Amino acid sequence: MMLSMKDRIRRAAYAAAVVSAVMPGAAHAQEPSDAHIAAARNAISALGATDPFDDILPAAALGLKGRLIANNPDLEDQISDIVDSETLAMVSRRSALEEEAARIYASAFTEEDLKMIAEFYETEAGQKLLQNGPIVSREVNGAVSVWARGIERDLLQNVVAKMNEAGLRANVEGAAPGGSTAPLEGAPAQGATQN
Repeated sequence: MMLSMKDRIRRAAYAAAVVSAVMPGAAHAQEPSDAHIAAARNAISALGATDPFDDILPAAALGLKGRLIANNPDLEDQISDIVDSETLAMVSRRSALEEEAARIYASAFTEEDLKMIAEFYETEAGQKLLQNGPIVSREVNGAVSVWARGIERDLLQNVVAKMNEAGLRANVEGAAPGGSTAPLEGAPAQGATQN
């Protein structure tokens, strides 16, 4: 399954959010075992957590080519060949980043945790969560925002009504939800007194 860059970034962001949400407070005191690192690699693979890293070297090469060719347009072919050659020579360094990521995961999760993470994210439900999780989170946050504004509005209206019933001055100028400075309908204007 070929994922677009946007989807890979979403997956990585979601994986980072999952790691942040469940990371224990203290790291393991000892070096993780080979089995623990292997479990971390499997979890990382299931999450697609390091997939966006594949774009770092090609993007750096493309940017470098652009800058060098802009300054030396007569050397475009030579620059392209040299940059391509040096880029390919650095590909092996990608495994060091993968190893570091595995160690970070291993320090955050037990071997058993990592096995369970990999098992879940390899399921159809896990893959669906990776794909749709960021969209669902965004929609839930939007719904929370609308709900919170409604709660603030209704609370303010109820408090003003109760204050008015009690004969108290209900000065709500600037206190309306959403930063509105207009008094709420039914609320006395600023400076008005209740009898």
